[in-house]
Amino acid sequence: MNQGHLDYLASPEWAAALRTDLLPWLETVAELGDDVLEIGPGPGLTTDVLRERCALVTAVEIDSGLAAALAERLMGTNVVVISGDATEVELPPGRFSAATCFSMLHHMPSPQAQDQLFAELHRVLRPGAPLVGVDSADTDLVRGAHVDDIFVPLEPETLGERLHAAGFTAVTVTAAGPHQIRFDARKPEAAPGAGRPASGHGGAA
Repeated sequence: MNQGHLDYLASPEWAAALRTDLLPWLETVAELGDDVLEIGPGPGLTTDVLRERCALVTAVEIDSGLAAALAERLMGTNVVVISGDATEVELPPGRFSAATCFSMLHHMPSPQAQDQLFAELHRVLRPGAPLVGVDSADTDLVRGAHVDDIFVPLEPETLGERLHAAGFTAVTVTAAGPHQIRFDARKPEAAPGAGRPASGHGGAA
């Protein structure tokens, strides 16, 4: 992402917006549970919000420099940082109690890559677990902030269909002002007697 965008995602203004705008919505749409997967934390201000509410957060960041800085800052906390592409990192199936994507999907190179991520998130979530996210709407103001960036905005009209195609149910897509969309969905509950795979971790770090 360009430097101006990156600076904003590390700024006190973004931190304040997360607390006053994102967090109240997040707390109304989903119980995150004990073992949360975050995709694309960037500088990690969203990770700070999550780690205060969850026993363990696994943050997957494709930018190796950002991943290294976040891992160093949060060393010794309940956050595990993985440097890599979330569509290719081999995480255990059925492990996570929730997955989150905050303002990162439009930085993926294509709708096909986004759909691949949706399918992977479905695979690693527990039955009944939520996927929650926010992303940028396709407006002139938002496009202007992404000069020299990858910018592949989600289309609200088709996002629900794409999440259903990845296996999710109970999909909701809403506008949050003129420049942002929010969505939540759930992996279907397991069939009776199917059980849930082991979580694959030994508790908070």
